[in-house]
Amino acid sequence: MSLSPSEAKRTEVVIVASAFGADAIRRDGHAAWAEAAARAGADGFEVRRELFADEADARPEALAQLGAQIRAHGLWAVYSTPATLFRDDGSLDADALRLAIGEAAALGARIVKLQLGGTESTVATDPATLDRLMTGIAASKARVVVENGQLKAGGTIGAFEALFAALPEARGLAMTFDTGNWHWAEQDPLDAAKRLAPHVAYVHCKAVMGEGARRFAAAPANGDARFATLLAQLPGDVPRGIEYPFIAGADVSLDADAARQVARIAAF
Repeated sequence: MSLSPSEAKRTEVVIVASAFGADAIRRDGHAAWAEAAARAGADGFEVRRELFADEADARPEALAQLGAQIRAHGLWAVYSTPATLFRDDGSLDADALRLAIGEAAALGARIVKLQLGGTESTVATDPATLDRLMTGIAASKARVVVENGQLKAGGTIGAFEALFAALPEARGLAMTFDTGNWHWAEQDPLDAAKRLAPHVAYVHCKAVMGEGARRFAAAPANGDARFATLLAQLPGDVPRGIEYPFIAGADVSLDADAARQVARIAAF
């Protein structure tokens, strides 16, 4: 018997801290805006390491306190670092992985996210590298994911495809699929979704406005058929993160727009 819409499990929605504005997060700290995410009806809150006001915010005791504050609002945490899993020459950066896993553990995160990195076309997939990668991931309580970035190094479909093809089936590594970043890297998002969907454990949701260097993230338009088609190609049971800015206006508060966007992304 099929479930009615009211019985079906709602898609979990995460608010990425930067959706409230990078300056606001650096000024007020993540904890203040986690409370706003809870008011908006989100399930999770993504902490962004690059938005810490001070390196002291990344110390274990500070992360543990932040994690407790996030959980007190009824949210679970994603820990995002701009560090890359692979260096510019394509070799594995085991130290970056170890640091990210350790910081995510202190926060109590469910997911820890790094950028893929590597060269414009590939990352190392030799047996020794893959063994070190699997050993590193095995130490993590959080789900380890790599995201497609806005550069061709770490942002091409082929590099992700080659890495996942080389990994063992019980790999422990999954992907954050950013719906907008493919445009910066000059890749087709729908083609990426068709080829990489089995590896996706988290989706960063955003539309893209503008062209070239003047591209920017924006909320998907009402009735955006291309965005809906893209999400339909991806797993429906993975969390969706909002990574476009909430907009306050004369007739809507930031809180109200955040709540509206959470409901939209859950229902898309």
